[in-house]
Amino acid sequence: MEQKFTSCIKSVDSVKNCSLCNGKVVKYGFSKAKKQRFKCKNCSKTQVQNYQYSAYLKETNAKIIVFVKEGLGIRSISRILKISTNTLLKRIIKISNCIVEPELENQKTYEVDELCTFVNQKNKRIWVVYAFERESKKIVSFNVGSRSNLTLKPVIKRLLNVNPLAIFTDKLKNYRSMITKKLHKTNRFGTNHIERFNLTLRTHIKRLNRKTICFSKSEVFLVAILRIYFWTTLPFFY
Repeated sequence: MEQKFTSCIKSVDSVKNCSLCNGKVVKYGFSKAKKQRFKCKNCSKTQVQNYQYSAYLKETNAKIIVFVKEGLGIRSISRILKISTNTLLKRIIKISNCIVEPELENQKTYEVDELCTFVNQKNKRIWVVYAFERESKKIVSFNVGSRSNLTLKPVIKRLLNVNPLAIFTDKLKNYRSMITKKLHKTNRFGTNHIERFNLTLRTHIKRLNRKTICFSKSEVFLVAILRIYFWTTLPFFY
């Protein structure tokens, strides 16, 4: 029967040889997974026969994406998948680095807003600035940082490159110098869609909740979670 996972195997002769130095091995108890352990008489290294770890399963990345989009915390995902939190954090960063930003279409209408959260400690506030395309109801660009021109400019510049019909924002004065009056709209109900999406984000992603004990320890990891949430689809792996 074909295995549905990739095994990480430390092959060792169950009676004679160490895979590292070819020395003689003896049985040395069992691992937590009830696998036979061996110890080399020559180099004193211990090894496990037919070592397998859940992080190497083919569907692990797909499951991580699903659980991130469903709002589970790192420890929750770690318990469900039976992998360490450190391995999970590294895997999330790796998945994020493989995600490509969506291409923008010409002549579309966008809404831009800022969402406040914190990293590492509650007095270290950080802002998620992102653009919402009205027709497709998708997030097309975002940036993380302070509520300043440095954070806003990359998002606005990306929208201006595709000749938008209009860009709706709140009345934050920083936008005035970046968007021409012809395109810039600050109507009373102009940002209704993106404001509603703010609520969806805070509901789905625990680290964005206003009152929460779940938070990002680094800006890099916050960006990784957002990239997965915004720009991946739920994979089918059953």
